[in-house]
Amino acid sequence: MPKRKVVITGASGTIAGVLLPALRQRYDLTLLDSRTSDSEGVEVEGVQIVDLLNKDRDRYRHHFAGADAVLHCAYYRIGDQGDDVYFSSELENLQLTYNVYQVAWEEGLRRLVAASTNHAADFYENYALDGRVPMVTPNQNASDNWYGWAKIAFEQIGQVYASGVTHGGRPLENVQIRIGGPRETDLAEAPLGDLRRMRRALAVYISQRDMAQLFINSIETEDIRDDLDVPFQIFYGISANAHAIWSIANARRVIGYAPQDNAEERFFDLIQKHMKAAGKA
Repeated sequence: MPKRKVVITGASGTIAGVLLPALRQRYDLTLLDSRTSDSEGVEVEGVQIVDLLNKDRDRYRHHFAGADAVLHCAYYRIGDQGDDVYFSSELENLQLTYNVYQVAWEEGLRRLVAASTNHAADFYENYALDGRVPMVTPNQNASDNWYGWAKIAFEQIGQVYASGVTHGGRPLENVQIRIGGPRETDLAEAPLGDLRRMRRALAVYISQRDMAQLFINSIETEDIRDDLDVPFQIFYGISANAHAIWSIANARRVIGYAPQDNAEERFFDLIQKHMKAAGKA
């Protein structure tokens, strides 16, 4: 059986870098980015240079032709230069996102899976850590910064395409994954004895194999329709963490996500050091 053809935007970025080892084995990949090397300057094999901010989609639509799905990780990043510049850069990201969605729809792709972020609801994070609100669910969105605001808009662009209402009744199926902390270093970098930082690091952790499973299931699960029969889902991207503040119940139910890792088990020794430093052990 031939492999699915999957387009990855932002293929030289951090998130794609975590996913690529598993995805290269499974799919026929088309890798697109504005650069061919990762943040460490290491060349990423197979990346093709494309300017997805260009509104002339004919310049890159051939990369999407015949594909089954697109994994959208591309992000236009600019240094922190104050609200005006940062806000403007996020508007550029919305244009980039629209360009990718529109060319995917025009070329008849079945599904788009997007790397969103937990910051789309980070307004609730401190309240959840303090126990003032219950576990945050994917249907909540509110942010206190422009990055999170833009990701909310980013997700809602996906909702428009998934509904099919403005596109002749033909939807582009859509999964938005609010990624947590795909790093092995968050807990080690927290000051010893800072139990709030420890809790946050444990809550957001997602292992490489769990993240690969989450994205693969999001690409391959046949039916992702919600309760209104719209093929649109938002999933949180974390492992099976006992101290989680974000719910993965819908990812378990809709796409059979079954995370294999748990931050409390993975970082047991570090947790003991934090507890001891805080006088709790």
